[in-house]
Parts: sequence; structure tokens; C-alpha cells
Amino acid sequence: MDIVVFGATGMVGSRIAAEAVSRGHTVTAVSRSGRAPEGAGGAVTSAAGDATDPDQVAELVKGAGAVASALVGPRDGTDPRGPLVQLYQNFLSGVRAGGAPRTVIAGGAGSLLVAPGTRLCDLPDFPEMYKPEALAHADLLDTLRADPTLPIWTYISPAPELAPGERTGAFRLGVGDEILPHASSISAEDYAVAFVDELESGAHPRQRLSVAQTA
Repeated sequence: MDIVVFGATGMVGSRIAAEAVSRGHTVTAVSRSGRAPEGAGGAVTSAAGDATDPDQVAELVKGAGAVASALVGPRDGTDPRGPLVQLYQNFLSGVRAGGAPRTVIAGGAGSLLVAPGTRLCDLPDFPEMYKPEALAHADLLDTLRADPTLPIWTYISPAPELAPGERTGAFRLGVGDEILPHASSISAEDYAVAFVDELESGAHPRQRLSVAQTA
């Protein structure tokens, strides 16, 4: 399958690209710089592209079997809430115009529910430095759910701690907003395994998933 990965040079995007390549998929790795993602080897085609430009996105995704997005909002200390939502509105407009059948989005953990009506980011010990991005992703998920005209998407949240580690291929997958029991961490490599599983299957259209370590 032809897969286009946006945000392909970051920690998550590079691992998604590498995982997809390891399964024999044809991968186009898109970033602003056009650099090749680390770890994917020579099997990836690198491309420069601006995800905020629907015309560029449409051209890049033409003929793709699926699109992966590891895009992030601004991390310069400004409020990322509005900019992240606008980024995805532009990006998904381009995906629609390019005719790609589905998009899988690397999401955040902060809006997962730890109790009815209580999100992880609402807890008093949630780190303040991560709260703006958590709220931005909460707004993004609300926007996706509110607009049935958007192209098919799946939003995948990691466990609260996501970091480079080992690819074990063992993890738990949750469907919906509730955090998985005892979910604490997931390696970026195992998150990528779950992510590419969804790219391949398209089993959860317009749904939120979460991924955590095995209990």
C-alpha cells in the first residue's frame, strides 16, 4: 500500500514511517524540510511539503491508500489551541481534495477520561508545561467529531508517557475516551505498530483509540 506520512521527521512520525517500510509498504515521508526520517533506510521517498497548504497536501496524497499524520501545533510558547485546529482543517481539506480514503492521526493522551467527566489533563498533578498541547488536542478531537463532512479519520492516543524504546509488538488497544486501566506508558515503537495496524485495516473509522503497555 502507498502510505503518505506527514510530520515524518519527528519522534512519532519517523517510527511510523519505519514500521510501515518494515511491512513492505511504499512510504512517502513529508516534512517542511524534506529530510528523510531516521531509521527508515533508503526505502522511503522524502518530500517537502506544507501541511497548512491544502493544494500541496492534495498533490502529495493523490493515489495514496492511507495517510498518516504526526503533525504538531506550535511549540514556541504561544497558545497552540487555535493553530492546531486550523492546521488540521487545512490539512484535511487537502486530503479530501487529493482523494485519499482515510487518515490516521497521532493524538494526545491528555483528554483521555480517568473518571466520568474528568480528563487526565484536569488532574491537579498534570504537568503545566504539557497542558496547552493537551487542550489543543482536545479541541482538535472535538472538531473532528463535530464535522461529518471531513474525510474518514481515526485518532490514536498514546498512554500518558510516550518515549523512544523497544519494539515488542505487545500492547493493549482501547476504543473510546476512557483511559485503559493501569495505562502508564508505551514505547514510540509499539505505538507505531498499533498505528500502522490501523493504517492497514481501517477498522475504526471516525473513532478514537488509545494504546498502552501490556498490563
